[in-house]
Amino acid sequence: MFPLLPPFIAAIEAGGTKFVCAVGTGPDDLRAVVRIPTTTPMETMNRCLEFFREAEVVHGHGRTIEAWGVATFGPAEVRPGAPAFGRITTTPKAGWRDADVLGPLQQFRPVPGGFDTDVNGAALAEARWGAGVNHASVLYLTIGTGIGGGLCLHGQPLHGLSHPEMGHIWIPQDQALTADGLTTPAFAGTCPYHGHCLEGLASGPAIARRWGQPAETLPEDHPAWTAHVNHLAHALCSLIYTLSPEIILIGGGVGSRAHLFPPLRERVAAMINGYAPVPEIRPPGLADRAGVLGALALGMAQLS
Repeated sequence: MFPLLPPFIAAIEAGGTKFVCAVGTGPDDLRAVVRIPTTTPMETMNRCLEFFREAEVVHGHGRTIEAWGVATFGPAEVRPGAPAFGRITTTPKAGWRDADVLGPLQQFRPVPGGFDTDVNGAALAEARWGAGVNHASVLYLTIGTGIGGGLCLHGQPLHGLSHPEMGHIWIPQDQALTADGLTTPAFAGTCPYHGHCLEGLASGPAIARRWGQPAETLPEDHPAWTAHVNHLAHALCSLIYTLSPEIILIGGGVGSRAHLFPPLRERVAAMINGYAPVPEIRPPGLADRAGVLGALALGMAQLS
């Protein structure tokens, strides 16, 4: 008898600035990966489908796609059976509210589809193959253009009435220290829904608006990072108290900066003040592959 081949999976990490599409059979067998700019839903999905059509021919070795896995920016409808399952819902991204992501894929190849948030997918990938291996509860937080968080609990992403929205935890405003150390009225935040939630205070666009320059141009000793660590520590303490994760992984273009982790760990421990166990806080083990591998894991789960 011939051994069974692992399933041929199509994966999409759907982000606000780019879609990362891949095909493969596992984390060590991504046969093709492409990055597609996020434009309109129709144009973006058409380009994704072009990639998958070609990938089946070139990399399928006679096989067609057997499952879809999509890890998307949100908010999104992630509950199978819900009328809007597979759609992005109340996102502030122009043109993408109520956009159907999973539907066009299953029209092309009607096979099972896993659909979840990008951060839930990343948490799942880290739990299976990354820094969360051997941990029962893995919290993944990404900090970049937006802020999102996901929790993988005993190998399954956490859902409820919807999916977690950890980036919109309300946190205390602080005084807006300027670069020369002067104090101005509290920064109002940039979130169009909540103002000074975590995303409204600590995301890349929030940092840029508050300090007048992009986060990537700020030196490590800039006061912006002291404020950033304080905002993030408040949010992490709330998450630790409510979810008690065994490990917290922080990724994204802003969140994964190495110089932030030592003061962040110190600040969180000081705020908790011995009341509860403090989990390990570190960068993701899969680095920038966590999102697309999360999508792959979501597809694989449809066939397990």
